[in-house]
This record gives sequence, structure tokens and C-alpha cells, in this order.
Amino acid sequence: MGIFSSSTREIPSAPEVPGHIAVIMDGNGRWAKKRFLPRVAGHVKGVELVRELVRACLERGVGYLTLFAFSSENWRRPLEEVSLLMQLFVKALEQEVERLQRHGVRLRVIGDLSRFEPRLQTLIRQAEEATATNTALHLSIAANYGGRWDILQAANRLAVAEPEKIGQWTEADLEPYLSMAFAPEPDLYIRTGGEMRVSNFLLWQMAYTEFYFTPTLWPEFDRVEFDRAIASYQQRERRFGRTSEQLKEPSSHA
Repeated sequence: MGIFSSSTREIPSAPEVPGHIAVIMDGNGRWAKKRFLPRVAGHVKGVELVRELVRACLERGVGYLTLFAFSSENWRRPLEEVSLLMQLFVKALEQEVERLQRHGVRLRVIGDLSRFEPRLQTLIRQAEEATATNTALHLSIAANYGGRWDILQAANRLAVAEPEKIGQWTEADLEPYLSMAFAPEPDLYIRTGGEMRVSNFLLWQMAYTEFYFTPTLWPEFDRVEFDRAIASYQQRERRFGRTSEQLKEPSSHA
């Protein structure tokens, strides 16, 4: 069962440092093109930035970090690029698990993993098992993931588990079957690369998430840029359906 409540049913806390950050890492290909490099060079550089972001989250006390690595729509990209991305995913799993373990990071991969080759599926399971007891940071990688897929697979699983309640299901019934049931809803959503859309990412979970869009390409999204995103978040007034006046009342949630 999920351990966190929904922002549409209860008023969550609004911590000064976001407890859960979700990121679409956009702009790897454009970064490489600007330097007359193959697109895969941008993806390689992007992996280095993931390491930096993980360290920054650990230092700033962020509890959950969710990265959109490969969407269910990314299979439409050129076959060669998809193949290289899969190879990079394998290499990252082979090389990074020890580092994650050393820093107390728990890794999960969310999405429909059935389309990945058996070796990659095995590496994912091994990485998840190896880091299962870590608590310093919960790192989730969304791979072959789509928000609509997530809601649909949750509804299908709920239908099998509780067919007698069809027509009477509630949010609370569905949420335990979502891919991110183990995590609080994101406080902050960051998208690099200048695009301003959700792109089928965590559609259910981002009902009250604060959005931050930046033209900075992902391989250039360093700690200074990360701190700018957090500073922007800290200027937001998170009302969760209430008025500004209600926030000033002593009994209101922060």
C-alpha cells in the first residue's frame, strides 16, 4: 500500500527545501550539436550531470529525486540513438551502483520494463536489490515510462485486486498501484532545455507540483542552476486550494 497521501485530499507540508524533485533532463542532443559532436556525446555528458545532481540533493537534504530518462514515446527516435541510449543505461548500471551504495542512495526504475532486453532487466533488478535498504536519497529513474501508461496499469491492477468495487473506486484505492506509490508527490518539477510542457511525465502525481522551466540545456545544468531552481521554488506561495489569507492564519499548514 502507498504510504503517502494525496494533495487533492489532504494539505501536505510545503518544506523550504523540496522533499521530492522531478526532472526532465532535456537538451543533450542540442548540447552536442552545438559542439559538432554526435548526439550520444550529449547523453554521456548528461549522465555526468546526474551524478552532480544526486550529490547536490544529498547535500541539500532532498529526500526523493525522480528523473525522466526515457519515455514510452522515445522509441520513436532513430534506431541507432535508441540502441546507444540502451547501451548507456547498461553501462551506467554497471558502473554507478557501488557509488550509490556508498552514499546511501536507493535506486528504483519505474516504467514498463518488459520491452528492455533481458540483460538490462537483470541489471535493473540487481541494482534495486543491492540498494534496497538505503535511505539517504530515493533515486527513481523513469524508463519506458508514460504518465497515461502509469494510470492505466494502476487501474488494471486495481480491477484485478478489487473487482467487487468497480464503480466505487476512490483515489485512495488507485494510488497504491501507481509506480510512485512509495514516494510523496513532487514538490518541484524542473525541465531543462527551454521546452514548457509535461510530456506525459507523472501526470497523476503532479497535481500540485511547482513547475520550473529553464532554457539551460541539461549538460549545462550545474549546481548554480540547481540552486536557482530551488530559490524560485522558495518564492512560491503553495496554497493547495486555499487563499493567501488562510496561509497567514496560525492554524494553517505551512
